[in-house]
Amino acid sequence: MVELVTGHANKAHATAEQAAGLNAGILGLDDYVLNVHDKFEITVASANKVTIGTGELVMQGRHVSQGTPEDLIVTNGSQGQKRNDLIVCRYTKGSQSVESAKLVVVRGTPTTGTPTDPALNTTSPLDGGTTYDMPLYRIPLDGITIGTPVPLFNVLRPMSDVWDSLTQRSTTWRVPYSRDSVLLTRIGDICFMGGNVKFNSSGQNNYTKAQEKLPEGYRPVSVNTPVAVFGGETTFICYGEANGTVTMLGNPNSAYAGCTGVWRTADPMPAA
Repeated sequence: MVELVTGHANKAHATAEQAAGLNAGILGLDDYVLNVHDKFEITVASANKVTIGTGELVMQGRHVSQGTPEDLIVTNGSQGQKRNDLIVCRYTKGSQSVESAKLVVVRGTPTTGTPTDPALNTTSPLDGGTTYDMPLYRIPLDGITIGTPVPLFNVLRPMSDVWDSLTQRSTTWRVPYSRDSVLLTRIGDICFMGGNVKFNSSGQNNYTKAQEKLPEGYRPVSVNTPVAVFGGETTFICYGEANGTVTMLGNPNSAYAGCTGVWRTADPMPAA
């Protein structure tokens, strides 16, 4: 029987299970650290203690918040042996279906060979599991020394980033040696250049700087990025860099030519 969850029913009826199902349906059937606060940043405080920073996470639809940093104790290692411990966020459902979450260090098995990660609880609470572990870090130990912690979680980017990745902007760019322009389009952080031009003159270029610059919002991340490769009766390529400078190679040969180019930019998105 269907039930209206987000509606007044004249009684308490919305459940944590329903909220978790909604979260999982929107965010995905996986575990994520959210892109806020310290994102559970880890600091090795001593030979047997680490500190986990603030953060928010969603594990199998369950939202867990850590408002203040927390210290965790790592059991001392043994001389001549290696071990992998895992720091996890552990969900449990106890008696009377009371649910809780806490950070736990799961101790691995010492070995003189290559250590492996300890086993975790992997049955999702969405599937009826009463204990579930979301791994956050691997803590490698070599003898009594704690190595560099290895992050094991994905950071879920906010919807604003998704919107930016789909935003489209366009302008035109005047081509060197021509009175024609080609279309310059940006979608997210990817730029595309394309069109047809008629070159008005010839000139051999050996990495010569052009007067024309790429507009802000469309400039490539790296130097010597091919932004315009011309086909037809030409041997002409334009390279761009992050300050907008364009470097030319080859000869436009007074020809008709098609243009293509694709590159990534780190510029702010141009205004509409």
